[in-house]
Amino acid sequence: MTVVRGVRAHLRRRLLVSYRIDPEVARTIVPAPLRPQLVAGQALGGFCVLGLEAIRPRWMPATLGLRSENAAHRMAVEWDANGATHTGVYILERHSTAWHAVLFGGRLFPGVHRRARFTAVESGDRYAMTMDAEDERLAADVEVGGDWQSGLFSTLEAASEFYRSGRIGWSRGTDGIALEAVALAADTWSVEPARIHSVHSSFFESLPAGSAVFDHVVVMRDLPIRMDAPQVSALDREAAASHAR
Repeated sequence: MTVVRGVRAHLRRRLLVSYRIDPEVARTIVPAPLRPQLVAGQALGGFCVLGLEAIRPRWMPATLGLRSENAAHRMAVEWDANGATHTGVYILERHSTAWHAVLFGGRLFPGVHRRARFTAVESGDRYAMTMDAEDERLAADVEVGGDWQSGLFSTLEAASEFYRSGRIGWSRGTDGIALEAVALAADTWSVEPARIHSVHSSFFESLPAGSAVFDHVVVMRDLPIRMDAPQVSALDREAAASHAR
């Protein structure tokens, strides 16, 4: 994948909405050589909604950067390479309001994106977000704060570390077949607990009844981030390519 390495942005807000997924159902979604990463015997899937600004190559001043709303459906995954097990996420689809991400995603910028319409109502610690695309709809009404509640992670710190370790995201390339990797990282990392007032995902609700159950939501705010094409090993690339053929 030929991309602009070292894309920088400011993360204004990121909602991470997670579901407990039946492992057998998850295995039908995740392509080999990836496999679902299990937590407390369950697969973990979900979607994130990101508000980004100052998006630019690392050599460009932040004042010239672009702004966008974005969403991604994801599954926690693991894979083997060089005698070790690695963790990350498989991204089913990315959607964006940004013309540069839709036109050049997977070519000049990391990750293939599809066009979508977003609405965002933000009031203090409360965020009501919707995304409408040709083949997908999601909505989340989230309020930061409250006690931590999750059937997968006993503490917020455990959930935070899980998300931080899953920095590499695999997704289909522009050919719709080969798997390509993108890494999202932040020099500082802060995750806040939140409670859900309402949630909807046409993708997860289309899975077999009872196989996808909402588990928790966390929020990240006001962080500088970077997106790069990681230096994954040749074994990773060869395995992904061979299974895609």
